[in-house]
Amino acid sequence: MRRALSLSILLLTAACAGSPATAPYQDQEAKRFDPPPPGQGALYIYRKELWNVARPIDVGIVGGATARIGVNDYLRIEGPPGPLDVQCKLGDKTGGMQVNIDPGRTSYVEVSTKVGMWMPGCEIAEVPPPQGQAAVRASRRIEFQ
Repeated sequence: MRRALSLSILLLTAACAGSPATAPYQDQEAKRFDPPPPGQGALYIYRKELWNVARPIDVGIVGGATARIGVNDYLRIEGPPGPLDVQCKLGDKTGGMQVNIDPGRTSYVEVSTKVGMWMPGCEIAEVPPPQGQAAVRASRRIEFQ
């Protein structure tokens, strides 16, 4: 019985896996919340939930990189100012929003599970810097794929 329970826990943990973590120094560097380089903006994308830990959410920048973000994971992106389309996908359900990246400014968006009638989906919402920074401090930085 114990072996069956242990195997179940291992399989559940493996199902939770998202994108690989960055090196520890990159995580600590991003948690300093340094301003972006001159003429660029920065965006943190994070996920902080207490339930539905078994399913990572696919996130992507339209026309760019993607990642599988698990609970307590985050990404940092730096780039030129302008609109940035961020999308998420959980199962067959998708969500997204356009975030305006301003030069010299850092924005924060939260990706979360959205309860649906038949299956869960995902949603993205911009949050104030103090909320985003608190979530990032309690998370690990992952890599885009």
